[in-house]
Amino acid sequence: MQDEVIVQRIQANPKYQELRRKRGRLGWSLTVVMLVVYYGYIALIAFDKAFLAKPLGDGVSTLGIPMGLGLILFTIVITALYIRKANGEYDRLTREILEEAQR
Repeated sequence: MQDEVIVQRIQANPKYQELRRKRGRLGWSLTVVMLVVYYGYIALIAFDKAFLAKPLGDGVSTLGIPMGLGLILFTIVITALYIRKANGEYDRLTREILEEAQR
């Protein structure tokens, strides 16, 4: 019974709604951006191999290699962005919500 009261307090808290809205918006935004970038790269592989096969300088490297590495780095960057938001703003809001629910 006590748990249900706390859950109702949390769900009624405007900060909880704010947290859900912000977290959902960022999560979906990053997901869409990641899918566009990833499937864009896959589409290049599927439909324009010649573009990715262009040599870089006089060596054996092609344009596809730095683009693939860029995709990996992009994934790391957006993951770090989400972690920074989650560990900062989202954790702060969660603490405030829990403190207010237990009063």
